[in-house]
Formats: sequence, structure tokens, C-alpha cells
Amino acid sequence: MIEIPSDLHRDLVPLVFLLGKWEGAGVADFPGSEKCNFGQEVTFTHDGRDFLEYTSHSWVLDSEGNKMRPLETESGYWRIDKNRQVEVVMIRDQGIVEVWYGELADKKPQIDIVTDAVARTAASGPYSGGKRLYGYVKGDLMWVGEKATPEVPLRPYMSAQLKKTADVAALEEWARNLPDDLPDGVSFFRQDGTPYNPEQP
Repeated sequence: MIEIPSDLHRDLVPLVFLLGKWEGAGVADFPGSEKCNFGQEVTFTHDGRDFLEYTSHSWVLDSEGNKMRPLETESGYWRIDKNRQVEVVMIRDQGIVEVWYGELADKKPQIDIVTDAVARTAASGPYSGGKRLYGYVKGDLMWVGEKATPEVPLRPYMSAQLKKTADVAALEEWARNLPDDLPDGVSFFRQDGTPYNPEQP
């Protein structure tokens, strides 16, 4: 079930399915780069204004699923207008800044975006633009990315399936605020580590 935060800007309600912290794994494969499995952590947050803040960290995994080294880092801002048109400004650690435009599908949580403008630093590798598809499927966030360079036509290069993770800080805060007089039949532990017993004060 998707909950709408009370302080979420009303324009962002169509994007509420993106909110939260997501973790999972995927595959990266592009000519000239090492093919690999990768892990990924993505967060979409908001502060009451008319955009979602986005961050993504990914890392190369070995054959046993252990972290080997960083792969890519991205950050940016997502907006949507009244016509379901989505715009994204994104910065990547390779020295690339992108402006993406696309749309939210009608009656389903799926977003297609395409680069509209790309700026690169001298240190960045070759890159011409890309496409991405994000979808909320049975509680998971799934995405596939395509990219192009002057030498390679647009083609898929990364895809992943991510699961929403619990907000540890929120859970810790919830645990700290548990009342000592919990109702009968609820099995919790008091903050001092002793089991809750409704028969005792």
C-alpha cells in the first residue's frame, strides 16, 4: 500500500510511489565497459517543496554478491506538472549534467524519460544521451537505462530491480517512544531489555 505523506507537495502526489529508500541489484553491460552485476541504493525524498530529491549509489558485485568497488553515483531533482510531464535534472560522478523530460503513464506507475540536454566536463567519457524507464511493479521499483555515445547507438546499458527498505531511523524513534503500559497481548521488550509483562507495572 502506498501512503501519501501529509506534508507532500500536492503536485508530487502522482510520483508518491517513488518515495523511500530502495535497495537491490542489476546488470550493467555496454561496449567498451566491463559487464558486471551491480548493487544499488536509491533514495527519493521530499521537503515539502515541489520536487523530489534523488540520489543513487551503485557498486560492482563479485560472483558471491559482495561489494567490490563503486560503479556510479547520481543525484538530482524530479518534478511533474499537471499534464503528467516529468522533468529531471541529474548530475553524475563522471562529470555529466543532464536534463531529462518524459511523462508518467496514464493509470499506472510507470515513467519514461529521455535526455533533452547533456553537458560534459573534459574528464568525462564519451556520452551523447539516454533513455530510462522506471516502473513500480508488485511493490518493487524496476528500471532500465539506455545510453548512446558518438560511437555506439542508443542501447540498454543498466537495469535493476529494487526493494523498499525500512527507515531504520524512523523505526528506532518508534521504539524509543513505545509506552510502558502496552495493552495486554502485545509482546514487546521494554527499553531496559526486560520482557513486557502486562501483569507488572
